[in-house]
Amino acid sequence: MTNLLLATDSYKHSHFLQYPPETRAISAYIEARPNDFADDVLFMGLQPFLIDRLARPITQNDIDEAAAICTAHGVPFNRAGWQIILDEHGGFLPVVISALPEGMIVPTGVPLVQVETTDPRLPWLATFIETALLRAIWYPTTVATLSRQCRLIIRAGLETTSEDVEGQLPFKLHDFGARGTSSGESAGLGGMAHLVNFMGTDTMEGLMAARRYYGADMAGFSIPAAEHSTMTSWGRAREEAAYANMLDAFDGEGKLVAVVSDSYDLDAALTGIWGGTLRDKVLARKGTLVVRPDSGDPVETPVRAVKTRWEAFGGTVNAKGYRVLDPHVRVIQGDGMTPASIAELIARLIAEGFAIDNIAFGMGGGLLQQVNRDTLRFAMKANAMRDAGGVWHDVAKAPATDPAKASKAGRQAVVRKAGRLVAIQMEDVADSDNLLRPVWRNGSLLVRHSFDDVRLRAV
Repeated sequence: MTNLLLATDSYKHSHFLQYPPETRAISAYIEARPNDFADDVLFMGLQPFLIDRLARPITQNDIDEAAAICTAHGVPFNRAGWQIILDEHGGFLPVVISALPEGMIVPTGVPLVQVETTDPRLPWLATFIETALLRAIWYPTTVATLSRQCRLIIRAGLETTSEDVEGQLPFKLHDFGARGTSSGESAGLGGMAHLVNFMGTDTMEGLMAARRYYGADMAGFSIPAAEHSTMTSWGRAREEAAYANMLDAFDGEGKLVAVVSDSYDLDAALTGIWGGTLRDKVLARKGTLVVRPDSGDPVETPVRAVKTRWEAFGGTVNAKGYRVLDPHVRVIQGDGMTPASIAELIARLIAEGFAIDNIAFGMGGGLLQQVNRDTLRFAMKANAMRDAGGVWHDVAKAPATDPAKASKAGRQAVVRKAGRLVAIQMEDVADSDNLLRPVWRNGSLLVRHSFDDVRLRAV
């Protein structure tokens, strides 16, 4: 799926015949409209699109293939327009894309990206790329925003109970979502977006995306961990031996190993094995055992796991008055975690007198897959048209049946007012104050963000 001419909705191939004849340029913007999910979004994901899609010039084969497909499909094809792009622009789309810095926390209703055409013969290009461009932005931005919501919840719990907030936070939410995504590309982009907020992941595509698109040498980390197959293959009668093998195979100073412990009877494993027959072996190790419940109530089960770890292994009470388990044991809850259940679990642990140091959280499909374009109500809309005389005219929609879908009129700028980002018309602000800066022009990448830069902005 590498032909940019076909990375669009079918009907957009007819739009070159639909704009007013005096049209010489179109401007369009992308925003997350006000929604019930988040008041602010973490902008992420434009750079991969520029590098992978727009930096690849179209070819004669692309044009010929698209022409054949469109003809058979029943929609018009603008061969003359695409030939201009190939012959006169080297195959690169004549557009300028302006954007806020990636990693920026942006209120809903504020444009993240604005596209403007630069060849007066090809004004239709701005909205032709809507499908691919909007898809490239809404998904990683939504995952990054969801991950950030979890980060804010976890940080609040740590600030209440922990003496090491900054040291604990980066590894408190682990990404287990690779197998739950619709594609490897989704795993890469979504996994990368999560890593803006945290440094724990098992989604290796996310590591590679952060490396390829943002130059991150190593954006995330993991530990040896058991799955049910490696435990149940020993058979129920040798469950204790399976656990003992994990302790022996992955011991080391400061090292962690996670062991799923509900293959048969979680409570029996917690008390009879981990807190019983293998207790001394756990305490004799140099590393840390992380017990993982994987079924049951997503709040009460991990609370019970932490409480039984305290009863078996003890620990200390920190300066904030909360109990911290012996450093040889911790718990991770990776089943049923959402922002709401994480918040509930944290509240329960605090009520029981436990520091959030004792637990980590994991998310899978709920992090990388259970989001869609409407989660943050993303949209791309035309906002201005330039005529043959060089005059820009405002363009906007204002549906009487749904005022919430009204769009912004006129080319947009984003400025800070009273410490908050707001959108105003470009004509009303100096260029130097406009945070929507050109990042791409006619085939050239003008700005390239590093992953460190994105992370710093996202704090």
